[in-house]
Amino acid sequence: MTGQFTPLQRAVSYVRVSSAAQVAKGQGAESQAVRCEEYARMKGYRVEKVFEDKAVSGALIERPGMKQLLAYLRKNRKHHLRVIIDDISRLARGTDAHWALRGAIAKAGGVLESPNFEFGEDSDSQLLENMMASVSQHFRMKNAEQTKHRQRARFLGGYYPFAAPWGFKQKHTPGHGNVLVRDEPVASIIQAAFEGLASGRFQSKAEIVRFFETFPEFPRGSNGKVHPQRVTHILNRVLYGGMVERPTWGVPLRKGKHAGLVSYDVFLKAQDRLNGKKYAPARADLHTYFPLRGSVVCSDCENPLTASHSKSKTGKRHPYYHCYTKGCPSKGKSIRKAEIEGEFESLLQNLQPSETLFAMTQAMFKNAWEQQRQSGQAMAQTIRRSITQCETQIAQLLDRIVKASSDSVVSAYETRITKLEKEKLALTDKLSQTGKPKRPFGEMFELTMSFLANPCNLWKSERYEDKQTVLKLVFSSPLKYKKNEGFRTPDFSSVFSLLQDISGLKEGMAEREGFEPSEPLRVH
Repeated sequence: MTGQFTPLQRAVSYVRVSSAAQVAKGQGAESQAVRCEEYARMKGYRVEKVFEDKAVSGALIERPGMKQLLAYLRKNRKHHLRVIIDDISRLARGTDAHWALRGAIAKAGGVLESPNFEFGEDSDSQLLENMMASVSQHFRMKNAEQTKHRQRARFLGGYYPFAAPWGFKQKHTPGHGNVLVRDEPVASIIQAAFEGLASGRFQSKAEIVRFFETFPEFPRGSNGKVHPQRVTHILNRVLYGGMVERPTWGVPLRKGKHAGLVSYDVFLKAQDRLNGKKYAPARADLHTYFPLRGSVVCSDCENPLTASHSKSKTGKRHPYYHCYTKGCPSKGKSIRKAEIEGEFESLLQNLQPSETLFAMTQAMFKNAWEQQRQSGQAMAQTIRRSITQCETQIAQLLDRIVKASSDSVVSAYETRITKLEKEKLALTDKLSQTGKPKRPFGEMFELTMSFLANPCNLWKSERYEDKQTVLKLVFSSPLKYKKNEGFRTPDFSSVFSLLQDISGLKEGMAEREGFEPSEPLRVH
């Protein structure tokens, strides 16, 4: 009899790769699928679907691709579909997971096959299968051990072997492998948070959260917000201070091969702020929108002006500065944000020293630079002595440990040694930044004079930190302001006061309407 057609046996294939790197490089899954297809052709099967699990460990039972496979098998139970895997290790890398998945496939109506192994139900076949599953489990555990040993060795060398945290990225460096480097703009945002916390500008974690939320570039959770727990994790990571550690692997704190976003000293100060005295969280309206808040006081009561938005009858919000001090004549008198900040900008625009003063100020700056350099060298010598003292104490404690017979005494000595080691690390990091100018004098002088020539340029920056820098460098005390009359005579910082002394125009600060007294302000 001729012309009789025999339908092909229906089959599916299952592929799995265990690492994200294999997925990214396109390795593993495709080649497994090709081998399964070749085996099916040889056996006269028709592969109608490929199920994949990518970047999934072989020790796991719960897998997305496997769940889809089992559901498909149950739906087509009557056809007894062949399930083709490239190798027994692709099903699982552990005896428990192997037999659990093997049983689930059989229960769903599938028949497991592989070009590398013949599955059977007799005792000899199952013994061999069990041995193969055990070998796969051994390889998985051995690979994990070797990976851990390599990563620990990287930690011991001062490298961070895992995925880079926010603010960093891994960059391949000849002779070093992957090294953490800054990842902008997130790196600068996190740096500003640490420095603000260390300096006291921020007093709590809640303020840091609000600070991060002002930057659209800062990563957020699935709900579009910065999660406080993530902020806690960032603030407690020594990586940002240029250090590495892995206590669970026996790797104590040590200097990292990467440059921290801040110095270790700044990191420790930020930790002290977090773990020390608790402060009330800053109000939500104290942010970049009111840069003069805290730096301008009411001229009547000399208490700082506060700031907020007021809602009009139409529902529109208007920004104001105002005094709310009880008993003050100016209490409740609102000052438009645009008005007071416009007058402040005019005040800065008038602070422009003439070029004839630059040569004189350069000599003064150079003298101050030299004094600062000598002071830095003396400080560096003091730090070196402190490091030597730490090393001496550590050596003495190690000698005592050898002679000690009590476990509690040994533990106390070890705790003290750990503390001294951390103190030594902090001093070493501080020494690396002491006594050495970050920039040559010529470059620093140029930057300084650029600011002195027109501080208003820096004030116009979008960064809140730049505006605060202007307020700190130009004025020695808070500015006084009175509604409808303007700013009183400011107290300028020593640098600007010195420039006025040189120019012979110490008396009188304001020329434009709205400033008192009405005398020339320009320094020339």
